[in-house]
Formats: sequence, structure tokens, C-alpha cells
Amino acid sequence: MRLVSILFGCFLLISCLFSPASAETQWSVGLSMGNEGIRNFNLSIGEYYRVPEREVTVVRERGFRDEEVPVVFFLASRARVAPGVIIDLRSKGLSWTDITLRFGLSPEIYYVPVKVVKPGPPYGKAYGHYKRHPKHEWKKVALADDDVVNMVNLRFISERHGYPPETVMKMRAEGKNFPAIHEAIYKEGKDRRVKKKDDDDDRDDGGKKGKGIGKERGKGKGKKWKDD
Repeated sequence: MRLVSILFGCFLLISCLFSPASAETQWSVGLSMGNEGIRNFNLSIGEYYRVPEREVTVVRERGFRDEEVPVVFFLASRARVAPGVIIDLRSKGLSWTDITLRFGLSPEIYYVPVKVVKPGPPYGKAYGHYKRHPKHEWKKVALADDDVVNMVNLRFISERHGYPPETVMKMRAEGKNFPAIHEAIYKEGKDRRVKKKDDDDDRDDGGKKGKGIGKERGKGKGKKWKDD
């Protein structure tokens, strides 16, 4: 009987450790501990759309994919409504285009000018719609949800970092998701800033030394001229 009780206790302990709630908690801890790229992505969204980081986190907690979060804030800013309004409409099953039209906006707001003559996937379809219609008819353009996500993130990342949209498109075509693209560009910019600071420091040191040398030389010339 005692052995049965011990075995039952072990079973309960194992069940608690490997219950879905426990597994989810462990997964969440692992994600938060090692997901610096997502954190940087969220911070940039907050800075670009001028919203607190907590608001960005709330959108993700409502079940939106990382790449959809910028769309929520983009539409909220264009429609001049709270992000919660966009979240509720999307949660009811409306497409991004449906939400756009509901606020009297035109799909023209998603267009990003690029120098590429013929954009490839996944941008070819969206730009094809714009190309087939005169600009005054762009309100008739019906973009798929993925097209809206691609276009909004293209604008957000390129404008946030002052980066050529064509390069963002190329990275997307290579299969990278937008948080990964953002992180690569973010790190590149960070390295560039560090290098610039080092170069500036070197120039400052050189300038100080040069001024010192020039000052001493000036004194020497002045003294010699006076003696002559």
C-alpha cells in the first residue's frame, strides 16, 4: 500500500511538471530570455509609431503575429483611431483591406515607391495591382492580407532605419521574416555607429596632437623672427 502511495505521488509530481500550463510557462521563459531580436523589433515599432512598448506587447498578446503588429499601428495612425479598434475589427475576421476601406482609406496608403522595375516575389503581386491601375483608381486595388503585411513592414523598416527599400525587398525574397530582417539591419547600423564613433575619436586625438604641434612650431617661428 505504501509503495502504491509513493508511485501515485510521483505520478502527480510528473504530471505537474509536464502539464500544458507548465510547458507553456517554460516556453515563455525561454522565449523571453533569448529573443533579443523580437525585443528590438518591438522597440522599433514603438519608437516609429510613437507608442509605449507595452502597447506593442499587448497586440502580440492578443494573438497577432510579430509581422502583423506594425499593420495594427499603421492603420490606427492613418484612421486616427486607437489600436484597440483595429484589433477588434481584425479579431472579427475582417481582412486588412476591409478594415482599410471601412475607414474611408484607399489601398494607395500601402504603396512604397521603389526603383525596382519588376519586383519579384513576394512583392510582385502587390506591385502588379498598382501597375495595372492608373493612380486615381488605386482605391480599387484589393491587396491580400500577406501583401498588406509585406508592404507595411517594407515601409516601416526602410523608413525607421533610413535603409533602401529595395534591399529590404531582396532580403524578404531570400526567405527572411521581418524581425530577422530588422535585426540584421539594426546590427549593421549599430556596427556602423560604433565604427563612426571610433573614427571620430581618432580624428579628435589627431586634431589635438596636431594643434599642439602647430602651437609649438608657431612659438618657435615667432621666437626666431624676433631674434633676427
